Amino acid sequence: MIRVLLVDDQHLIRAGLRMLCAAQPDIEVVGEADNGREAITLAARLLPDVVVMDLRMPGVDGITATSRILAARPAARILVLTTFGDDDHLYPALTAGACGFLLKDAPPAELLDGIRRAAVGDSPFSPEVLRRLVQRAVHARPEPPRPVQGLTAREQEVLHLVAEGLSNTEIGDRLHIGVTTVKTHITSLMTKTDSPNRVRLALFARGV
Repeated sequence: MIRVLLVDDQHLIRAGLRMLCAAQPDIEVVGEADNGREAITLAARLLPDVVVMDLRMPGVDGITATSRILAARPAARILVLTTFGDDDHLYPALTAGACGFLLKDAPPAELLDGIRRAAVGDSPFSPEVLRRLVQRAVHARPEPPRPVQGLTAREQEVLHLVAEGLSNTEIGDRLHIGVTTVKTHITSLMTKTDSPNRVRLALFARGV
């Protein structure tokens, strides 16, 4: 069971997230907070596996809360869920230690997948956010892609699409394969390229 703490100053948002999570057999909402200060207190007391964190809240904001929660408990996983996907919010959140960054207009299935991935140590990002991370890294240090030995033809196709920032669903649609098969290929690619998460895999594919 994945223990989740929801942090958002909008009651309707929290209620919707709670209902979404409650319908899942492997996710349990153990607490809710409407500001960063309360989130820090609850995270220390409830020890959630994943904290779904909004960024803009009154008082202590989500970035400060993320930093303080992780300072007290480095094993915590902070998954940002926000309306704002611009660089002014993205990079401070990642610097504070957030493991992933999803936008509030993401499909419910993407959010649930993000919680599950965060819980097992992965780094879930909305496709548009992943594209921005890759583009910024490429522009900062452009290099030719590195050759990878031992990849199948299908894995090479999947790797190319990950580098473009496509989601698992988009990759599956493009290659006419199931999402489960896409996940299997990505897991294999991360092992073969020694990439700890999807972002690093995408950067590897771009030669960064």
